[in-house]
Amino acid sequence: MQNDESGDRRGKPGPLREYAVVKRSVVVGGHKTSVSLEDAFWTSLKDIATRRGITLSTQIASIDTNRRTSNLSSAIRLYVLEHFRTRAVSTMFIGERQAPSTRLAPLGPK
Repeated sequence: MQNDESGDRRGKPGPLREYAVVKRSVVVGGHKTSVSLEDAFWTSLKDIATRRGITLSTQIASIDTNRRTSNLSSAIRLYVLEHFRTRAVSTMFIGERQAPSTRLAPLGPK
């Protein structure tokens, strides 16, 4: 059995699987719908919900209620992006130091 780019023999995701869009059925507001997202977004969305102490369905319902786009999949991607952008900015301001500048000081008298 040969490995291909979609995964190896042990079922671990390969490069194509990692970026493949996966359609899943979810219940939002009592209605079943399907959402297509890359595995990285599904994993991130589950992580966000877990850290918030809510179910994945509750997290998706919250995104659905507050979305500003007609496409739920796009709204989820934007939510995940904004979540991690906000975390990155707040982390930078709360204790993480930026790397020192690699620019050289000018030569000669000031």
